[in-house]
Amino acid sequence: MKQLKAYKFRIYPNEEQKIFFSKTFGCVRLVYNLMLNDRIKAYEESKGNPDKKIKYPTPAQYKKEYEFLKEVDSLALANAQMNLDKAYKNFFRDKSIGFPKFKSKKNPVQSYTTNNQNGTVNIFENWLKVPKLKELVKIKVHRKIEGIIKSATISRNGSGKYFISLLCETDIQELPKTNSSVGIDLGIKDMAILSIGEKIENLKFRKQLEDKLKREQRKLSKRLLIAKKENRKLSEAKNYQKQRIKIAKIHEKIMNMRTDFLNKLSTDIIKNHDIICIEDLNTKGLLHNHKLAKSISDVSWASFVNKLEYKAKWYGKEIIKIDKFYPSSQICSVCGYKDGKKTLDVREWTCSVCHTHHDRDINAAKNILTEGLRIKQAV
Repeated sequence: MKQLKAYKFRIYPNEEQKIFFSKTFGCVRLVYNLMLNDRIKAYEESKGNPDKKIKYPTPAQYKKEYEFLKEVDSLALANAQMNLDKAYKNFFRDKSIGFPKFKSKKNPVQSYTTNNQNGTVNIFENWLKVPKLKELVKIKVHRKIEGIIKSATISRNGSGKYFISLLCETDIQELPKTNSSVGIDLGIKDMAILSIGEKIENLKFRKQLEDKLKREQRKLSKRLLIAKKENRKLSEAKNYQKQRIKIAKIHEKIMNMRTDFLNKLSTDIIKNHDIICIEDLNTKGLLHNHKLAKSISDVSWASFVNKLEYKAKWYGKEIIKIDKFYPSSQICSVCGYKDGKKTLDVREWTCSVCHTHHDRDINAAKNILTEGLRIKQAV
């Protein structure tokens, strides 16, 4: 079955290529911001006439006023328009997502996306070909690419490293069936609790490097004050930029550790179970709890669920989401008696009807599995 799969590789552009990428990042950002500004204006003007059909400008129309836009990949500009269209649709579909924001050149993380048209994006051993660049870019290909390259996203992260993410259309073989189902309760102390009784420890990657991060952030604050006293732009303050990159590398290490852990965990669960039942958590809403926000962010529930979803799609497995208001912690998984709400400090309890002693989280995972299988049968 044809599926889309992304491959991410580190690239090593020379100084001239870095200038080209920076120029493209800037042009894509400019076009996105111009289109967003024009859309806001057009929307405000049409309020008096709701039947008026709004015509939005295209990236090509901006080339008359900004001739330097002709120097970069036109497909990158077209993709900026597509990204804005998607952001608009998402906002009007779900207001909690938030209105599209203007992109800032101060953000060290920058990217652009281009499409592969008749081999305009290609890899020759350790060299990469991208549109508008005459010279090939050095690339470290650490695994075999399978399928047809559809698009490529070139990015620069906070520490100044460059990467390319290739979206390929490829045949992915479904994994053999295991005839096993599992319910997963997501937590903070234990990142995931499975209905089979297994608890996956939350490794708290941020906390592992928190002391080092705080120390380096204090140094950054001092260098910020020095730059302000000397009336220097932060972009020109070399000591500040060196320290900023040092902090970006710590954040990068935390992210890489977390991503590696979540990839291995999600793959293991998908391999061993055909049906995975999980809570449909409102992570954004939970982040408003300032006491738990840092812990919830570090545990990365949303990323974990996302990985389970796309891997289930690849390998022919099924994800069933349970309503976020389902009282999984209140119901006895043995007799079904609803024993009422319990405060977070209650980790074990005994059912007042059947007298079964429960571990709160494992009991919740079992209830999530039962509810998920009920939903599947009802469909």
